[in-house]
Amino acid sequence: MNKAIFLDRDGVINIERGEYTYLLYDFVLTEGLIDALKVFIDKGYLLIVITNQGGVAKDLYSIYDVENIHNFLKSTLEKEGIKLTEIYYCPHHPDFEKCLCRKPGSLMLEKAIARFDIDASKSYFIGDTERDVEAGKASGVKTIKIEPNSGLSLITNQID
Repeated sequence: MNKAIFLDRDGVINIERGEYTYLLYDFVLTEGLIDALKVFIDKGYLLIVITNQGGVAKDLYSIYDVENIHNFLKSTLEKEGIKLTEIYYCPHHPDFEKCLCRKPGSLMLEKAIARFDIDASKSYFIGDTERDVEAGKASGVKTIKIEPNSGLSLITNQID
């Protein structure tokens, strides 16, 4: 079985601005991200992004905008020798519709665990909100909550 690091997006991978990030010029990677992801890969982890993107349901931006940022993220990381296994996102928002995938629900994690044959007990979810912690715990992975925009380099030593 594989082990994985599940990563929230806004506040963990890129700077949380306090408003929706859907334009490329607003998408800024957190400090030390590249080095931290390389450490996780060297330790044998798959890297999977799990993110709520409720601005789609609110008609603030489109699926195209989300995928444009995700394609940019993947290509930026690939230039550094880092491959994301997958990016899962929920385009729903509870003010407009009900869904099973939105965090703190664990469906996105559960899908990844099944699809990539992941041992949840050897995996981690790193997020910056309580809903990230809840989603991780509900799916059986260890959780690490960081301060928004603090960077991953502070916690690489907490990962086995």
